[in-house]
Amino acid sequence: MAIIVTLNPELEALLRSKAAQQGQDVNLVASELLAGVLELEAQETQKAVQGIQQGLDDFEAGKFRSFDEFASEQRRKYNLPTDL
Repeated sequence: MAIIVTLNPELEALLRSKAAQQGQDVNLVASELLAGVLELEAQETQKAVQGIQQGLDDFEAGKFRSFDEFASEQRRKYNLPTDL
């Protein structure tokens, strides 16, 4: 499938430079970069979902603290005034 993407001149120049440095076709380099970004995004999304699920599991297991406890700890940790 062909997708046409319009790049600004600066980005196009960077892409062409990268392709030239690698001795590869600019379309192949663009495709590989896009695939890498999409894979990274999928991994980050999966990590976020896992973190949320861990938080929910901890909450259901009674592993939580009140906001006031959290806020007090942050004030001590970062030397914040207590009247915030």
